[in-house]
Amino acid sequence: MTQISPLLILSLILIIIIPPSAVALSNYEVLDVSASLSKALQVFSNSDDLDLVQEAQQLQPLSSSSSSFSVTLHPRSSLHRHHRNNNYTSLTLSRLARDAARVHSILSKHSRAAAALSKPQQLESPLISGAKQGSGEYFARIGVGRPAKDSLMVIDTGSDVTWLQCQPCSNCYDQTNPIFNPSSSSTYKPLNCQSDKCSSLQVSACRRTNTCLYQVSYGDGSYTVGDFATETISFASSGGSVDNIALGCGHDNQGLFAASDGLLGLGRGALSLPSQIKATSFSYCLVNRDSTSSSTLEFNSAHPSDSVLAPLLKNSLISTFHYVGLTGISVGGRPVDIPASLFEIGNGRGGVIVDSGTAVTRLRTEVYNLVRDSFARLVQNLPSAGDFSLFDTCYDLSSMTTARVPTVSFQFSGGKTLPLPPTNYLIPVDNAGKFCFAFAGTSGQLSIIGNAQQQGTRVSYDLANNYIGFSPNKC
Repeated sequence: MTQISPLLILSLILIIIIPPSAVALSNYEVLDVSASLSKALQVFSNSDDLDLVQEAQQLQPLSSSSSSFSVTLHPRSSLHRHHRNNNYTSLTLSRLARDAARVHSILSKHSRAAAALSKPQQLESPLISGAKQGSGEYFARIGVGRPAKDSLMVIDTGSDVTWLQCQPCSNCYDQTNPIFNPSSSSTYKPLNCQSDKCSSLQVSACRRTNTCLYQVSYGDGSYTVGDFATETISFASSGGSVDNIALGCGHDNQGLFAASDGLLGLGRGALSLPSQIKATSFSYCLVNRDSTSSSTLEFNSAHPSDSVLAPLLKNSLISTFHYVGLTGISVGGRPVDIPASLFEIGNGRGGVIVDSGTAVTRLRTEVYNLVRDSFARLVQNLPSAGDFSLFDTCYDLSSMTTARVPTVSFQFSGGKTLPLPPTNYLIPVDNAGKFCFAFAGTSGQLSIIGNAQQQGTRVSYDLANNYIGFSPNKC
């Protein structure tokens, strides 16, 4: 009689207990189409607008003796309701246009740096989404000056200089709050031209009165020009304040800053807010782009214990950006065959950065094509809907309540994996049921992990130990 091997018997048992179809299902996730569309329509709701006055009254700067600071982080959707015609398509196009300008700015800055190759105190701030203003950015609410004036600042991990619009204003865009008047603050002090902080500016000049002038230009044509000064910054959520923070008091400002009072620089350079307050870490959690809820921007708080940790890398050519050790991307439970060199910083022109201001993740073209094609092969059951703006892979889910979609995850150095929820990579672009794969290709060697893929995740930047932590469901 033929003897059957124990290994064959075990294999047959496993096939009976765990059928192949069940294994395949583990490589898919369920996208709640109805919930996504319902969330999108909340953008046009008037019932839960952010109460600016109530939060402003909470800004009471206290002693900076506490060990942490925190402020609430809001999506731009919590601000003024400019999109009252319920046209989610035009809102999406506006977001994507702003996002394209943002990416152009980052790539321009990165290219300029690459071309140069040849030559703990805990703080917390509110954080909100900028969706209502047609932006993928998020706002932190902080106090500026003494007495503290409520300010809504775009958080930007891709910039160092913090600035806000100031009186007298020769050229200012519309913002939500009154423009800051430095003469009303007892702690406002112009910096002189010989100060270290003035010397740290990339572009500066000197008035006849020996006071420092700053200029920050962005690749999309936006700019801010004014006096460089020190001021007190207050954090409502944690009740702390920090004196002598160098910031720009902009009298001539132009660009796509849409309703914000200015910008909070969270880069890695010497003039960034984390560097100035000597933060050992900072973190944020970004709520859904269409949400009117809020989360927090925190400094010097411990990362959640369940964080997926990835190396925080440095590029010798540019100090501002936060580079992460991304090594691969999986779709449907299988690694996409991507050469590791396509994620490396290399000669300084490549690498992958994590950016709070970019909405849609941009992958260098050859990487994007491989990821997109892998995704498309596994969703042949979903009706194709062509393209939409910068998205070239879209689906018509209007007849569905839920949809079964392939899993997508990031792989980091050290074998760590971050699975993405379906709502972070298949997003509605109108309110009729058209959803698009929320990645795009970009020229050049730099890739950017945008905030659409970060939503619902506490992203922790450990500056002392050089790693980034990702912890889902921590908003």
